[in-house]
Amino acid sequence: MKNLSQANYSSALQAVRNLKEKYGDTWNAIDPESAARMVTQNRFKTGLDIANYTAAIMRKDMAEYDADSSQYTQSLGCWHGFVAQQKMIAVKKHHKTTNKKYLYLSGWMVAALRSEFGPLPDQSMHEKTAVPALIKEIYDFLRQADAIELNDLFNRLENGEDVQDQIDNFETHIVPIIADIDAGFGNEEATYLLSKKMIEAGACAIQIENQVSDAKQCGHQDGKVTVPHEDFIAKLNAIRYAFLELGVDEGIIVARTDSEGAGLTQKLPVSQEPGDLASKYLAFVETEEIAINDAKEDDVLLKRDGKLVRPVRLANGLYKFKNGSNIDRVVLDCITSLQNGADLLWIETPTPNVKQIAHMVNRIKDVMPNAKLVYNNSPSFNWTLNFRNQVFEEMLLEGENMTAYDRNNLKEANGRISFYLAREVIEKQIGKNPKKVYCKKYRNQTDCAPIMITPFVSDFQVVFKDVNGKELNDVCFNCSSQTAKDNQKEVHTAEIYLTVRSANQIYSADKKVIITNHDPGKKGLQQTITDRHHRETFFASAYLRNIVLN
Repeated sequence: MKNLSQANYSSALQAVRNLKEKYGDTWNAIDPESAARMVTQNRFKTGLDIANYTAAIMRKDMAEYDADSSQYTQSLGCWHGFVAQQKMIAVKKHHKTTNKKYLYLSGWMVAALRSEFGPLPDQSMHEKTAVPALIKEIYDFLRQADAIELNDLFNRLENGEDVQDQIDNFETHIVPIIADIDAGFGNEEATYLLSKKMIEAGACAIQIENQVSDAKQCGHQDGKVTVPHEDFIAKLNAIRYAFLELGVDEGIIVARTDSEGAGLTQKLPVSQEPGDLASKYLAFVETEEIAINDAKEDDVLLKRDGKLVRPVRLANGLYKFKNGSNIDRVVLDCITSLQNGADLLWIETPTPNVKQIAHMVNRIKDVMPNAKLVYNNSPSFNWTLNFRNQVFEEMLLEGENMTAYDRNNLKEANGRISFYLAREVIEKQIGKNPKKVYCKKYRNQTDCAPIMITPFVSDFQVVFKDVNGKELNDVCFNCSSQTAKDNQKEVHTAEIYLTVRSANQIYSADKKVIITNHDPGKKGLQQTITDRHHRETFFASAYLRNIVLN
């Protein structure tokens, strides 16, 4: 029933009934309900159905992000269909929706875990068809997740439960896949052919990078070699042609630049006139001024600003970029890609440096205001250590005394440096009138101006236990209850729970928090809080041997 690829159960049921009536007695054995269920459980007939459906989702999400930048999406990496299936089942179960959740297939992950050659480095040495095969595998598993959940709903419907609306408005586990095509695995024709395979398997978004295809390196590594813009644009166009040929008009292209960590270029482009794209690219190449008589046989020479210069060329034929030109190259790469058909940007960096990324993106947005960035939250990054290093440098620049810290051993804080993201209060009493000043720096809070913690306490609990760890529900040190007095003598430890909220609201939407308080003799007293504050719970266990009993 090709005309029912996106149909719900009710419309499919009616269509089968109409067909059964049309063909008469020869269809007597066909049960319309069973056929309609099968149609509903196999909503997507081909990978192209999936690609068109998911491309529309991404376009909608991109428009919503343009209207409100807090509406970002998250792409989850996976290397097997079952892993993807379980991830999306968990996402849907926890969040009640798969909205704004994608899957990402990285070349690094495919090379390491999916190559028939065995585990490989991220250098495009895995089979060209490994990614298309993985895309198909993932969508097979996600369709299976749909079938399983719908089958449960149909069984509940048969048992008399009112779940018809859930069936008709069923949200599929099918989500967009962003597939990494590395540097295209060859020239633009090779990129076009491989793109078709990915799209036919269901990919609505293809990510491509501006490295040399036959010398591709992992994004976090040094020694990367980039290609001129003209070569990269040809591959962007090849991907777009593949989308259009297969009828996926809303297909997404993610253009990645590796220029931040690339110091070499494969070749020099040909400039047709001053100030053109090739000329801008050539301006980044390191050169040395020479006289014509000093030129060697077969030297490559350029004329720049009325002077004769020789590009610095390595023994392997690669040309060297000027030191310090990497950020300017990144900005030009991104602007050029967006001006030539790319939809999203990926700026590869060796470390997670938010300020650096923001600086580059802001420069790009000066020219392309709606530029949208895909940022790599790679496990290859040691996020904690990198952020500590960045904070250490900031503190040095601010003139802080850093002699207490080992610059080469920030991996272990050893209680000296603590970095907090949302915690904004400390407990430190100074006299009777503590200063109410918020801690504004992500560092050791004792260095910040103190404030009373009391106004920000959401919950405080003390649970007493005896020597065997049994909870004592009724404890009192000065009351008439005999049970409480007896329990007092059995107290061995006290578990203390303190929940503190952030001073300011930090979330874009309300979050519901349910706290179960200790309630003697009962199952617990639940307190429901709904607001936009961040909360953290601190726990301490105190040994009460020094309590004096009167």
